[in-house]
Amino acid sequence: MSGYPIGVDRAQPADDGREETALERVDRNLVEMMGELRVVITGIQVLFAFLLVVPFDSGFRGIGSFERGVYFVTLALAALAAVCTIAPSASHRLLFRQADKPYIVARGNRLVVAGLICLALAMCGSLLVVATKLFGAGVGAATVVCAALVFGVVWFGSPLQRRRVIEARADGEAAGGPGTPGPPARRF
Repeated sequence: MSGYPIGVDRAQPADDGREETALERVDRNLVEMMGELRVVITGIQVLFAFLLVVPFDSGFRGIGSFERGVYFVTLALAALAAVCTIAPSASHRLLFRQADKPYIVARGNRLVVAGLICLALAMCGSLLVVATKLFGAGVGAATVVCAALVFGVVWFGSPLQRRRVIEARADGEAAGGPGTPGPPARRF
């Protein structure tokens, strides 16, 4: 037993022109993910803390049942965002020295994406509660639709579209063709 995770050949070079082994790539991916999470988790913690103290404000008593329902769902979504984005660190600690980084990185990536979805929904819910309280249901609904579109395009749509372009180009090159035209993919 070499001590390396199943499926990770320490001598196998990366296929993107980097001079790193598969194990080094997994290590780099974990470090990159944890660095990204430092930014995301701070935002989630601020939102969650804000949502936790809102019911204790005297103005909270004046909101209707709709806003209370949206508030509770928003609080739950913020908690789920925290759970999902903190989970990769917890997994890493609990699986420390078990030679299972590929699993930690793959699972962590899925959890971070789920956490970002929950965060986007929680932020939309927060906007809905505030805009509805300040300006009424119509403005609240319009605000949420606009915010959801922005989150959808900037956080998810644009990166997923770029991913499709890159994958189509790779598929075209693998088949011997020129691939999909477009700007070259930047590899970091």
